[in-house]
Amino acid sequence: MHTTIGNSMTADVVVVGGGGSGLAGAIAAAEAGAQVVLLEKNKFLGGTTRLSIGSITATRTALQRKAGIQDDSQGHFEDIIKFADPAIAPRDNIELRRVLVDGVTDTVAWLTSLGVSFFGPMPEPPHRKARMHNVLPNSISYIYHLQREALRRGVIVKTAARVEELLSDNGVVTGVRAIIDGDIVTIAARRGVILATGDFSNSQQLKMRFRPDLADVDAINPSSTGDGQLMGERVGGEIVNGDLMYGQLRFVAPPGTNFMLRLPPNRALAATMRLAIGYAPSWILRPFLLAFVTTFLAPEMAIFKQGAILVNSRGKRFCDETEEPHQQVAKQPGKIAYILFDEQLAKKLSGWPHYISTAPGTAYAYLPDYRRNRKDLYHEATDLTSLATQLGMPSASLQSTIDEYNDGRGAHARGNRPAMSSGRYVALGPVRGWTVLGDGGLKVNDSHQVLRKDGSVIMGLYAAGSAGQGGLLLEGHGHHLGWAFTSGRRAGRYAASNQTLQETTSQLRANG
Repeated sequence: MHTTIGNSMTADVVVVGGGGSGLAGAIAAAEAGAQVVLLEKNKFLGGTTRLSIGSITATRTALQRKAGIQDDSQGHFEDIIKFADPAIAPRDNIELRRVLVDGVTDTVAWLTSLGVSFFGPMPEPPHRKARMHNVLPNSISYIYHLQREALRRGVIVKTAARVEELLSDNGVVTGVRAIIDGDIVTIAARRGVILATGDFSNSQQLKMRFRPDLADVDAINPSSTGDGQLMGERVGGEIVNGDLMYGQLRFVAPPGTNFMLRLPPNRALAATMRLAIGYAPSWILRPFLLAFVTTFLAPEMAIFKQGAILVNSRGKRFCDETEEPHQQVAKQPGKIAYILFDEQLAKKLSGWPHYISTAPGTAYAYLPDYRRNRKDLYHEATDLTSLATQLGMPSASLQSTIDEYNDGRGAHARGNRPAMSSGRYVALGPVRGWTVLGDGGLKVNDSHQVLRKDGSVIMGLYAAGSAGQGGLLLEGHGHHLGWAFTSGRRAGRYAASNQTLQETTSQLRANG
């Protein structure tokens, strides 16, 4: 049982972080018979999982079997690395890749048993088979069902609980010190502490160390401050692949809350949506899907190769749009920019295969969809002076920018991209540059125990999700969530099965 004495308490397992990996870890530990305390620094659970598109890529699932797809984890193992840059691929943790592809099948089945609903599987090359499973009605469903199961299992969940440091004895992590409701609370862990605090895409300290070029780029999740990585380092852990961060441009959010995020995550609604996706005519289904696509997703980089450019609020072009433009947008006035293109490209972006945005396996959004669904982002004029007036920027500056681009002048030549023609002009925006996530996690073994630089185990300390990514490369849709839930469950089971840390420290003392 949990023991509370004044500003101290004791549990078998302490989980730090209440996103997908943390909730999965807490539930798994409780399923194994452990008394669990979960601490989340925000006032609500969810982490980056709550903000995700919601895809999980897996093989040998019920949905694959229903679709008649014969697949195996070996094929998944071979295909997942194809998403990585060839220069980065050799850095992958092959052992953890095997853990993911072998374990994610059961993860999807487990989530389904808790009430999470999926549709698919959908294709995503270079996967050779359709493996992408998309959550219904939205990613909040994960947190809703996991939180309910954690409470049913007796997990004590503390929100607005910031963990300040790990406690250790003779090199063994024995608990945490946290601030809960303004009080300093010590929580001892009989069997282990699991760090499930997410990535460090919003940590100035860690970004300045690993990716100073991204210091000005905001993170999609402002809570991704690398708390677990920093605490793990202080007790001897090591961060690997800290330089691997992924960013993108995204359109600013619409006013108000999108109806897709207000949909309740119950099974009846999910089942209805799954039937609609499978059988409803596209003219009925498309407006609902595109309300999501045009709200949350990024413009495809291909539109810049086809001739679109970025200008800031002063009408100036400021970068080569084909090379990591999100980094440069973050340095502009107000951290915003506009995507500008001519009538010729506008016509091209009105139909397949030249889409502006995509939701994986769901729908594509073209220019008419933005004109219809995001009137706040869509700007059109027959001349640059009128367009500049709409956007609130100096018309002379915008005209000069287009002249320089067309003439091949300026610091960022257009190369072989087409010149901007006269006639109708369209601008989409504002867009902002974001860091979406980072792959820098603590080094772990296949039992998710945190390792020192010399490879030795830090007893009593486990890490899951992005905090315990351990060098695993997870590009492509559906791999980060698959790893979050799979590693979280495994870390919870391993921590719960550990001998008591008091026994471990006693043995260490006895051995000198």
